[in-house]
Amino acid sequence: MKEGRILKFLLYHAREDEKVAVKHWMSLHPDVQVDTNDVPLTEKTVQLANGYDGIVIQQHIPVEAPTIYEQLHAFGIKQITLRITGYEIIDLALAAKNHLVVTNVPAYSPRSVSELVLAHVMRLVRHLGITQARETNHDFTWGGLEANEIHNLTIGIIGAGKIGSAVARIFKALGSTVIAADPIHRPELGDTLTYVDHETVYKTADIVTMHTPLTAETTHMIDAKVFKMMKPSAFFINASRGPVVVATDLVAALENGEIAGAGIDTIEGDSQIFSQDWSDRPLDNAPLAKLLTMPNVSVSPHIGFYSDAAVANMVEIALDDVLTIANGGVSRHQVLA
Repeated sequence: MKEGRILKFLLYHAREDEKVAVKHWMSLHPDVQVDTNDVPLTEKTVQLANGYDGIVIQQHIPVEAPTIYEQLHAFGIKQITLRITGYEIIDLALAAKNHLVVTNVPAYSPRSVSELVLAHVMRLVRHLGITQARETNHDFTWGGLEANEIHNLTIGIIGAGKIGSAVARIFKALGSTVIAADPIHRPELGDTLTYVDHETVYKTADIVTMHTPLTAETTHMIDAKVFKMMKPSAFFINASRGPVVVATDLVAALENGEIAGAGIDTIEGDSQIFSQDWSDRPLDNAPLAKLLTMPNVSVSPHIGFYSDAAVANMVEIALDDVLTIANGGVSRHQVLA
């Protein structure tokens, strides 16, 4: 950074809660100005980045148009920083062609997601959805509500990275047996979990919980075949990415009694629904609409990340990365094509 020059960053599509974290970050970096707006990065809004040294985005709309990347490069911007984990909305080849470094926030607060998983699991295992559905009709009977205790259950984790590892530690602390399928074995987990193959997780776990990134290999990895492997008493949790699961197959598995219930924080197509108010119009997602009618399904609107610590971390890590790159450094969160 040139002596005396103030760097300027632009945060696209900022929420009010994020602005608190932005203000705190700026108080620690008086030589940087961070401005915000309430729109995503598109062909129509890319001009807003003109005059800035770096940008940060968080959105569901794909950044597809080549002109977006070309204009960012023309403006002298060196990067596109996402303040989220998933980076599938970015065309990495176009970014590289236009000399734009792409970074994400791979671990903002693993506890945030893992604690939501625990909440879903407890609601399902204790049949609270079924209880609530009965109670709306003043039915307080106990039939079918006898529950397992968590310490007697086997928790099966698909993807034991930072979030999956946090899930493992929580359930291990509660006395559960924890197994995981992941090509990377982390010695720091010690006896927290036992590594097994995917099929063993599907066939033996009482809770199967997903914590994989969205890639070509993981898209629709959970389908009808997988649900048929699972125990009819098992619960399925997805707090990773919606397209990891074939949504219609999940609905069918529940309707056919192939699994006992599900906890869903994300589902295919949720980018057009979650974080929005649909109370005045029909829900444009048939699988989700069906799941919402099932008392053995717990749904949350993609809020696994949404805790005070996680929001602050996402903003601060992202801005740290922009600053590093703007000053000629290399971010350790760079996403490679």
